[in-house]
Amino acid sequence: MNNKTQLPLAGVRVVDFGQQIAGPAVAMVLADFGATVVHIDPPEGPQWDHPANAVLNRNKSCIRLDLKAEAGRSQALALIDKADVVIESFRPGVMKKLGIDFDNLRSARPELITLSVPGFASNDDLRKEWKATEAVVAATCGAFTDMGFNRVLMGVNPSFSPLPLGSSYAVSLAASSVVLSLLEREKTGRGDSIEVPVAAALMEGLSYNSYVIDGLPERYKTLREEEIEHRKANNITMDLSYDDLQEYLDPFYRTYECADGRMFYCVCPSHRNHAKRALKLLGIYDELMAKGLPDVKDLHMPIAEWDGETSIGVYPLPKKWADIISAKMKKAFLTRTSDEWGKLFGEGQIPGAPHRTTQEWVNDEHTNAAGLIVEVDDPEYGLMKQGGPIAWLEDLADNMLTPRARKNVTFAEALAELNKVAAEETVTRPTGNHIKPASGKGWLDGVRILDLTNVIAGPHSTAFLSRFGAEVIKLDPVTPLYDPLIGTLFTFQTGVSKRSALVDITTYEGREAFNRLVRSVDIVVINAPERQMKPLGLDHESLQAVHPGVLFCRLDCLGGPRRGPKTDYIGYDDIIQANSGIMSRFGGPTTPEEHAHLGTLDVNCGFAAGLGMAVALYRKQKTGVVSRARTSLSAVTNLAQAPFAFDYAGRAPFNEPSGREALGNHELSHFYPTGDGWIYLDSSLDDLNKLEQVEGLAGISAADDVSQFLTLALSKAPADYWAQKLQSADIAAAVPMAIESLRETYSREADGTPGTDQGSFAFSIYRDHPSGHCITQVDHYSIRPSEAQVRAFRPTERFGHSTREVLSSVGYTPAEIDSMIERKIAGLGWGKEFLPS
Repeated sequence: MNNKTQLPLAGVRVVDFGQQIAGPAVAMVLADFGATVVHIDPPEGPQWDHPANAVLNRNKSCIRLDLKAEAGRSQALALIDKADVVIESFRPGVMKKLGIDFDNLRSARPELITLSVPGFASNDDLRKEWKATEAVVAATCGAFTDMGFNRVLMGVNPSFSPLPLGSSYAVSLAASSVVLSLLEREKTGRGDSIEVPVAAALMEGLSYNSYVIDGLPERYKTLREEEIEHRKANNITMDLSYDDLQEYLDPFYRTYECADGRMFYCVCPSHRNHAKRALKLLGIYDELMAKGLPDVKDLHMPIAEWDGETSIGVYPLPKKWADIISAKMKKAFLTRTSDEWGKLFGEGQIPGAPHRTTQEWVNDEHTNAAGLIVEVDDPEYGLMKQGGPIAWLEDLADNMLTPRARKNVTFAEALAELNKVAAEETVTRPTGNHIKPASGKGWLDGVRILDLTNVIAGPHSTAFLSRFGAEVIKLDPVTPLYDPLIGTLFTFQTGVSKRSALVDITTYEGREAFNRLVRSVDIVVINAPERQMKPLGLDHESLQAVHPGVLFCRLDCLGGPRRGPKTDYIGYDDIIQANSGIMSRFGGPTTPEEHAHLGTLDVNCGFAAGLGMAVALYRKQKTGVVSRARTSLSAVTNLAQAPFAFDYAGRAPFNEPSGREALGNHELSHFYPTGDGWIYLDSSLDDLNKLEQVEGLAGISAADDVSQFLTLALSKAPADYWAQKLQSADIAAAVPMAIESLRETYSREADGTPGTDQGSFAFSIYRDHPSGHCITQVDHYSIRPSEAQVRAFRPTERFGHSTREVLSSVGYTPAEIDSMIERKIAGLGWGKEFLPS
């Protein structure tokens, strides 16, 4: 194969000791991009006995080795000696105890890249020895406590979700870190030793749920938040029913019943055009305008200066208008089936989608045609539908859609495979005495990115890369399309470390400014459907004509490696949650609910785009080939649903825990009330003997009803007592924490450091934030290289703050810039205030 047809990580050799989800899935992502992977299980087989292993180990050669025996250890070291990357996901120190010491390996071979993905950080002295299962990490990180406004108002606390969110974020982050380390190695010859704790990855994934803004203006509070505050202040029980709760949801951001009795999720908040299109399609726009629904021209003005009490396109709407609009929308949705509305919304460029189950998603015409679902002939399960790649390069997309099934091999076969790939590799990096010392720089120092994105996923991708030294120019229109909630409030997370410029690129002069900026950068990034690329001049030919060699990355909602019926539909995180089965699982099939966490898929889509850009940079560095990187919200939902998003003949029913009453996976993996609160026990039948030895639990192995036994036994002592007893017996258990209390405990004044030295949790307080508010945010701290630098972020600057500086950097004189600002071709801000009051 030549450089133009071979996958970008061809020649990269990986030895994967990963167990459960995170470790093996990182290696799967690298294998999807062409890496050669040998996966090593213990003699008794994978720790997690689950059909999902067929997905996680595709494209891999699998062997079983006993690392506790000299022979097994010697064989493992022989395989590592032929590897570029070694991955493990055990507790800190376990590999070293087994005789595989990453420090020693890297001393002997500085070109080696090692990746550890522990549950909790190795510098978290309190928790690093805990058995860190998916649920234990989630409970400790606050993911099950006060789980969204809906659950708070319904009085459901704690909640449980079977989604492996911690691992899904850790996979994208860790895979990105490996590829960025490979990129650095091309220049210096040196590898790195990297740690990505799942807990830290989950906290970054939940960043939109943990930041707090002192003195947040009332206009940003939803009806649900106001009701929560009212009930707390007046000591009123949180006991809303599901049906009652619907009346607290914004009409443009809720579920409606359709003619077929199935549900449809409308997601048009905060965007004037989307709301207007939805009302027109539903046939109620003229009626509402006649009733006096205001349409304020500039939503970024303080509310006191508006010429109306509210406006179409603003979120949240006041109760009066929310009630009027939702009553009319309810009637309109009952006139067609959910599928009919799905097509009308999609083709009308309106965000919305029918609620479906994961089984329907995996077998859907679009997901299969688009390569979001691929087919693999697994040796155990036969022809199997599996989630496709989480990111891809446009010109190589087809090559990634026919993954090889996992295959069991002998040690000799595994070693021969690594030797063969090594012999065929064209080495393009410094080797031997030419390997340079560690530079101490960021992996992306000197890389410049032009960011044309909006909302969460797109801008999050470039904010993510800024920690490694990338310089990001954020280019927005002079007149905003979104209201300040999405347009400004979310940017406190997505706009960090960027220089903000406002330019109208639809004008002739604005286009020239855009072209000059394209010539000054290495990568251009946008989130938009494919149909917009040519009109925007962002197709491959147009971009290369402006700047030969510039890389490009695009994120969207329903796009896949190939075209499908819904490729050009637009949408948000919530739409894929609804369409891919997440909401039907979380709330139950007849009462679907959005998964409680804001940005559940958005953030990981941003991380996956960062991975795609890293792969494109690596490929260009190694071969000179210019790529267009791609990902979508639809691609990453398969990762978030790794234990469920597959199908095959004879598959067990899709009956994983669902609904508000779900408190665990089964009776030994479950929330239980204790003497003073809740504890999550994450155990299995294999642990019965260990549980029997725990003081207070003797007799459990003979109990007729284990659930009843544990309910009674655990109620007799406080949660912390049980957590300590169970953890000491090496049984996975955790007291559920609240994000609010984690933030209070682990916040420090912003000190210019990224928080990687702070353990599993790290927040920074920005008292002099450019918005004028004191803001506390989770650090960008989950990726921890030992040699490369990770930077703390700079707080988000006001829109247009750097317009003059950015235009000056591409050759405009002060007089030319003044003229452009005067004629609104460029701008210095949206509205009078950064965060409009």
